[in-house]
Amino acid sequence: MNARTTEAREGELPLGFDPAELAGAAHLVFIGRIRSPWKTREECPKNMREARESGQSASVEIAEPYLPGLDRLERASHVVILSWFDRAARNLIVQKPRHSPRASGTFALRSPVRPNPIGLHVAKLVSLDRAAGILAIDAIDALDGTPVIDLKPYFASIDAFPEAVVRPVED
Repeated sequence: MNARTTEAREGELPLGFDPAELAGAAHLVFIGRIRSPWKTREECPKNMREARESGQSASVEIAEPYLPGLDRLERASHVVILSWFDRAARNLIVQKPRHSPRASGTFALRSPVRPNPIGLHVAKLVSLDRAAGILAIDAIDALDGTPVIDLKPYFASIDAFPEAVVRPVED
């Protein structure tokens, strides 16, 4: 068992292989790192609501070659951060979260355990130091040092769907 695989709990279904060991079709580059107070998965909030409730702020450090990409980002009140959960397992396709009475398909969950461990975070942009490449954000639900693969401005007029729901599971 390596760092990117996990033992299946009752009700979970492993893939039978580790996607990290497959030949890839894309070449990602990390443009920076998340700086957060969370050092272990156990202490990390499970979502952005819990991260905000913790009162702990965070930041994103952008690497020097990508600093010009921050031009005019300060106009955004919120940013979408795409991260790479580099310490997450990738080998489960059905999971049973600790807080849930039943298992669900990975694509029906927000768990970091997935074939391609991409994190999606919408954070309030508190401040931006373009010269240093530091975005101060209100909160984050990711471990310190998590690689960042992209940033985008959040547009409430495009990105928000107030009517969106996830219906409860019926027996």
